[in-house]
Amino acid sequence: MDNPVTILFDALTAYQRTGALKAAVELDLFTAVAEGRDTVASLARHLKASERGVRGLCDALAAVGFLDKRDGRYALAADFAPFLDQRSPVCIAGAIHFLGNPRLLGAFADLAAAVRKGGTVLDGQGSIEPENPLWVEFARAMAPIAGLVAQGVAGALGAEAGEPWKVLDVAAGHGLYGITIAERNPHAEITALDWASVLAVAQENARAAGVVRRFRTLPGSAFDVDWGRGYDLVLLTNFLHHFDPPTCEAIFARAHAALRPGGRAVTVEFVPDEGRTTPPAAATFTLVMLATTPAGDVYTFAEYERMARAAGFARSELREIGSPQRAIFSYRD
Repeated sequence: MDNPVTILFDALTAYQRTGALKAAVELDLFTAVAEGRDTVASLARHLKASERGVRGLCDALAAVGFLDKRDGRYALAADFAPFLDQRSPVCIAGAIHFLGNPRLLGAFADLAAAVRKGGTVLDGQGSIEPENPLWVEFARAMAPIAGLVAQGVAGALGAEAGEPWKVLDVAAGHGLYGITIAERNPHAEITALDWASVLAVAQENARAAGVVRRFRTLPGSAFDVDWGRGYDLVLLTNFLHHFDPPTCEAIFARAHAALRPGGRAVTVEFVPDEGRTTPPAAATFTLVMLATTPAGDVYTFAEYERMARAAGFARSELREIGSPQRAIFSYRD
């Protein structure tokens, strides 16, 4: 175990690393380094920033491992380069900017108040407020990360087999879970359900992926619009954690009704182990829900299984998909 004082200090100063990442993204420093501007002077000229500021930021980023520094010259650390260079298709610069959003950070400014209340102290319903413009930004910013997770989901589903699937993607956002299935399975037809403003982003992504002819949209609230019937797959990706168990059961019931016999609901979430303290990413995500939603939470596989069974599903399976998140397949008889 590391020195407990060091662990405490790292926790207390974690916001500084967030700030450094956000500043580097706003300045596009990582791409500048990747393009060969590797000295303080050249970076300062290119970024139109002070040499003192650039030196401090680059040295801090090197100290935590995002940059390498040798003989006064900087380079992107090899492990992080694909995720930080704006020219890379898997760059997560947008996600860094989104997660550093003042409104999201502000939700943690008085976490004690959220703990006392048992839910968000943000105005309205927090992140689940209807037509919240936050979700358009989310759809654009989080697509590279979601795309990596979506590949794992499509692989676990066996999309390459090419079965003629009819797929409903609920709260689709960027749409990449359904789009990735359509890319791997030329016989898959995707319906994406979300607010109209968010679906515009999903349509852009479907067009870019070359699957727009097999991609239709269903605008509106997942609680109000008619989902339709006869789907082979209903995707519930990063959606259920926003709600309490009775609401999750109601969503599972809508999924059950929308599926054909033998169909599957596919839940993708941070799913902690039964003790709820591991893995860390899943265990700590509960605080995000506490700070930003009235009643959201993380749920264990056993809890999801009970909710799905109460909604009529025969059985559920937990699948590892090569990411901090996990997938749960719930089967309709």
